Order: sequence, then structure tokens, then C-alpha cells
Amino acid sequence: MNQDYIKPNEWSVIEEGFDANQVESSESLFSIGNGAMGQRANFEESYSGLTFQGSYIAGVYYPDKTKVGWWKNGYPEYFAKVLNAPNWIGINVKVNGEQLDLNTCKSVKDFRRELNMKEGWLSRSFVATLNNGNEVEVQSKRFLSLDLDEIGAIKYSVKPLNTNANITLEPYIDAGITNEDSNWDDKFWNVTKVNHDKDFASIQANTMKTEFHTNTFMKSQLFIDNQVQNLDFEINQTENRIGFTYQADVECCQSFTIVKFGGYTSDRNHNKLDLVQAAKNAVNKATNLGFDTLLEMQKQSWAKIWEMADITISGDVEAQQGIRFNIFHLNQTYLGTDPNLNIGPKGFTGEKYGGSTYWDTEAYCIPFYMATKDQEVARNLLTYRYNQLDRAIENAGKLGFKNGAALYPMVTMNGEECHNEWEITFEEIHRNGAISFAIYNYHRYTGDYTYIPEKGLEVLIAIARFWHQRATFSTYRNKYVILGVTGPNEYENNVNNNFYTNYIAKWCIDYAVENIEKVKIEYASDYSRIMAKVNLDLDEIVAMKKVADNMYYPYSKEHDVYLQQDGFLDKEMTTVADLDISHRPINQKWSWDRILRSPYIKQADTLQGFYFFEDHFTIKELERHFDFYEPFTVHESSLSPCVHSIQAAKLGRMEQAYTFYLRTSRLDLDDYNHEVHEGLHITSMAGTWMSIVEGFGGMRIKDDILSFKPQIPKQWDAYSFKVNFRQQVLTVNVTQEGVDFEIDGTNNLQILVNDKLLTITPSKAVTV
Repeated sequence: MNQDYIKPNEWSVIEEGFDANQVESSESLFSIGNGAMGQRANFEESYSGLTFQGSYIAGVYYPDKTKVGWWKNGYPEYFAKVLNAPNWIGINVKVNGEQLDLNTCKSVKDFRRELNMKEGWLSRSFVATLNNGNEVEVQSKRFLSLDLDEIGAIKYSVKPLNTNANITLEPYIDAGITNEDSNWDDKFWNVTKVNHDKDFASIQANTMKTEFHTNTFMKSQLFIDNQVQNLDFEINQTENRIGFTYQADVECCQSFTIVKFGGYTSDRNHNKLDLVQAAKNAVNKATNLGFDTLLEMQKQSWAKIWEMADITISGDVEAQQGIRFNIFHLNQTYLGTDPNLNIGPKGFTGEKYGGSTYWDTEAYCIPFYMATKDQEVARNLLTYRYNQLDRAIENAGKLGFKNGAALYPMVTMNGEECHNEWEITFEEIHRNGAISFAIYNYHRYTGDYTYIPEKGLEVLIAIARFWHQRATFSTYRNKYVILGVTGPNEYENNVNNNFYTNYIAKWCIDYAVENIEKVKIEYASDYSRIMAKVNLDLDEIVAMKKVADNMYYPYSKEHDVYLQQDGFLDKEMTTVADLDISHRPINQKWSWDRILRSPYIKQADTLQGFYFFEDHFTIKELERHFDFYEPFTVHESSLSPCVHSIQAAKLGRMEQAYTFYLRTSRLDLDDYNHEVHEGLHITSMAGTWMSIVEGFGGMRIKDDILSFKPQIPKQWDAYSFKVNFRQQVLTVNVTQEGVDFEIDGTNNLQILVNDKLLTITPSKAVTV
């Protein structure tokens, strides 16, 4: 834990007291989004202190030319930048001629910021004393509408407390923005037109190179003590900014309020010639509804999400706050309504990493969305990858692979690789395995096999071809080996025979061959179509199986464990317990050379294989490997604590599982990795959900039946969650005394509880 200023609360994230050193961290933590757009929790009024300005439009990006010291063949040509979009939230405030700026005020007191996760809104209030002696109270509330997803709404009030005041409010939109993260300081946006029509304003702009056309807009209403004010305004316009200046003489203790509606329209959803009219239609609809009605709709929409997605925890407020924080941000980032979108690692909270799609989606996010929404959302995420198969084949071709072999990108916006670190782009090829595993996981959970003959088998074959070609036959070992890779543990690069990579490569080939046979027998027409399309014959299948059946896995007889890679035991085996705490996190304190030579593990690597394929190993094997690798693991990847929490729970080590759960659930709230100011770790938040449902709840699929082995941390009185399993919603409530199961709908559901078969009847709770 590296910060503790967030107040414990079951439904809200609360900050009390203004501290300029916390501004950038809070901008991340209090971010808001609606799946179509999002923004960091920047102040509406001017702020001259350190701040990370960020507003983002889903699916809009810029291909920033790759910047490296030594170009290598196969490098991606660009790094896809998540673009900071034109800012529409701005409201400049002057009180008797002096700018309101919390960085320069004489004093700020009663500062309070709240992100209400239950209802989906952000509020802020404070009392500021300006240098001219004027004291004002400010209250703001804003949200991004789930119902009108091109609309955001702000209600911002200024009340003079010690004098009458002339107050100036200037709502504005500004396209003169830049990215925090840029390789060449390119100009990302081209402003084509600044418009105004009465009290409506907009800025049309397109991204350079990618030619996404957008329109940023605003429209405002003014009030004094809830009475509408029809004020004249002055137009302030430049080539990339427009603002309307309103002035009013306000008596002491009266409130001067602006309600500002704004947002974006883009050619992802409209004809580019119709963007201004689409914006007018959207903002007029919002204006007619009004702020309060739109807010009430927001509350109802979030209530529907929470009805299915919520996890309740009794007796531990910080644990409760943590899981809801994670579930809230996952839903702000991706709602499953647009099949062309995916779950970016920072969501709408920052620019680090770039791209919108990593292997995190398949490995961590799909289980969450599959169980808390419905199988169509998960299927959309699988289809997203199918639609980019041709690009994955191109990516492999650039590296010398052929015959339809596919290497899915580590980072992508459109299917093309756009990560510019060689040890990731060229070597972290295990990502291919997660794509295949997600198809398996989808079928295992939903029972829907139709995706495989319709689309999935083509993906499985292309990935199997990659592994077949990537493996090398070692005459020394008389086995197939995979050389020069980076596993999930990115603190080792260019290693040979990473266990996880080799194991999942074998599995991918076996799973592809298994499904080729199944589709051949049960879906003959699909089989004929696919075989003709991919030009696969029996000789190639036999050759692929030969690789899978003769794969090499490094193993230590001394420790009786699979080795993370061939040279792992050559390192100085000093555990994390003996590492000076002042050296943590090592990725910020050590040279990369020192990290690579150390035994320290960034995240589950060998243990990732034991998580995916736990049925392939005994509980004793898991215990040996967990006890061997966890002491070397620094958990400096956000994806690490959740896997360890699940496995600790499986081993019955609930205190350790609980500690890992707190770390994954409060990773950002408590800033464990000293980096929350850069944005949140969105995709790993799904791992927090998994820690409870799969870890403490012990949920698995066994022989096509939903299975549970529930446990409960001693710190909790109870916890509950719901899962949508094959169109039936099952509620699980675990207490210190026992477990209740209840099913919605009209059909019975058979489940396993501690390996005993139970039948759950609709609307009749069963207690175990």
C-alpha cells in the first residue's frame, strides 16, 4: 500500500481534503465512462497545478510511428496511441475578475470528491478563498449517460459566501490538446471547423492518418437559485477553441449554476457529413429531458447493471469497496453493446500501453462478461478476434511464417500489431494461446458449440499452424523446443523453453486437432467449407500432432517442479523476503539488465499454466509449484495477485488468498505499484471478480456441470454473487455457517457442491 487517502465506503470512492500532490492520482481513480467515451476526473475550472488532462473516444486512435534506436525487420510500423480527445468539460470561473484556480487560491477547505458507483456520477465540493479575499462555495456533479451515450452532463454551481459578486462563467470546448505519451510530438488532430449556432457550439476535427471524423459539442443552461437565466453571452473563438462567456451579478449566498451538456459524435456511428446535426439532435434530447431526469435515468441504468454484476461482502468495508470499484470500472469501459470495441488495459483512464486489445481480454475479461452479462457479449469478443484473423496471418507473415499461420498481436486496435518493444512483439508469443483458450472456455461455460464450426475452428487451425512452425526439433533433446521467447513473466526475455509457452503451444495443437475431428463428424458442410478455405490436409495435421506429442518441458528433479525456462536455476535464487524493500518496485528502481539476471517474477508464469489447465495437474503438484515460485514473485504486474489468490484458495490457504485478494481489489485504490497517476489497471480488474467467484467460491465447470467449493475469509461475515450460466441466473450466498443457492427462471439446475450433486429448484433456496 502506497496511499491511503481514499475513505472506506461500500458504494463510493471518497476523497476529503485538497492535496495538490494527489490530483493526478485522483484524476485516475475518479474517472468516468459509459463504454462509448470516458474521461479522467479533471477539474471543470482552470487548474494551473500538475494535472493529466484526458478525454477519450472509444475506438479512436492514432498510429504513432515506431521510435527505436535500432530498427529490426518485423518491427511494427507504429504504436497505436489512445488519443486524448478535444476537451468539452471546461468551465472557466471568475469571481469579481479573479480566476478560480485551486492551485493559486489563498485557501481551500471542505474539499470533498465522490465517485458514486451505485448511481454512476462524480461530484465535487469545496470552499475557496481567492486572493482578492472573496470566499466562494463550489458544487459540481457530472456523469456520462448510459442511455444517451454521446452525452455527458455537468451541473456546476458557484455561491459567494462573504460578499455580493460579479461572477463570470465561460463554458468552452477545446481541441488544442496533446497526448502525454507521444513518440515524435506529431500533431494528432486536424481541426476543420469551429461552429456555433445560438447557444450550441461544436468543433469538427479528424485524426491525422487514421481519418476518424469527430464532432465535439456543448450546450448550456444558466440558473440563479434554480431560476432560469436568459443571459447574453460573448463568443470567444479561435482556430481550435470556442467558449461562451456569461456574466451575472450574484448576491451573497445565491448560487449561480450552469448545466452543461457535451460530448462527441463520430463517424464510427454516423455519416461524417451528419456529425453536427447528430450532435444537435443528441444535445437537444438531453436538454429537453433536463439534468435531473437524465440523472435519474442514469441511476436506473446502473441499478440494472448492479442487479446482475454486484458482489456483496459483509463485515469488510475495504474489501467491499474494492470489488465494486473493479466491477464499476469494467462496466464503464465495456458494456458489450459494440462488437467492434474491446477492453483496453487503461480503459478511459490514461494513455499508457496504447492499443485497445491485449491477451488480457481472453485470459481474464471474458469470464467476467460471460457470467455477469450473457454469452452474446462473450461471443462478440471472440468474433472480434475472428474478424481480425487475416491481420493475424499477415502479422505472422512479416516474421517469416507461412501457409496461413497466425500470430495474434500483443497490442492492437485493428488486428495489426502495434507494440514497439522487440521483446514483446517478437517474443511474447504465448498470447496466441489465450486466443484459443478463450474459445475453449466459452464453449465449456456456455455449452454453445456453434461458434467453433462457424468461426472458431479457422482461428484454432491458424494458431496451431503457428506453433507447428515456431517449434524447432532439438536433436540434443530428441524433443521439440521453442526458443527465444518471453513468457507471461516479462522480467525474463529471450529465454528458451518457457514452460507456459511450450505447454500452451502443445495444448493449442491438440485442441485444434480435436475440433477438426469433431466438426468433420458433426458439421460436415462447415468442415468442407473450412478445409477448402484453409487448405489443410492430413499430412499437415499429422505433422502438427508430432510436434505436440513430442514437446519438451524443462524440469528439475531436485525441486520436483517444471522450470519456468531452461536457465531459471542458473540465477542467484534470493527470495522476495530477502529483497530490500527500498528496492521495490524493481521495475522503477533497477536497471533492466539487473532485472533480467534476477530470479524475480513479475506475474504468474508457470503458475499461469497451472491456472488455465488445473485439471491436468494434481493438487500436490500445484502445491509444490506454488511453494517454489510464489516466494520469487514480486507481483509487479496487475495480473499477478488474482491468479495467486485463486490458487491459494484452492490450496486451502485462505489467509494468503485473502491477502492477495486485497492486493488485486485495491491495487489502484491503494496504489500498490506506485503508478496510479498514469491510469487504472482495467483488464486486471476482472481478475478481482475471479478471485472471489473462482477463488473463494471455487466455481468451475466439471463434466459440463457448474461446480462450487465455497470458502470464506475469516474477516468476512458473508459474501454473495450471481452468475448467468446458460441463460439461468444462479445466486450464491456464502456465510460463516453455510452456503445458499437460488436459481431464477422456470428450469431446475444441477450443480456440484463440494463434489456432491444438488438440484436447485427455481425460487427455492437450497442451503448446504
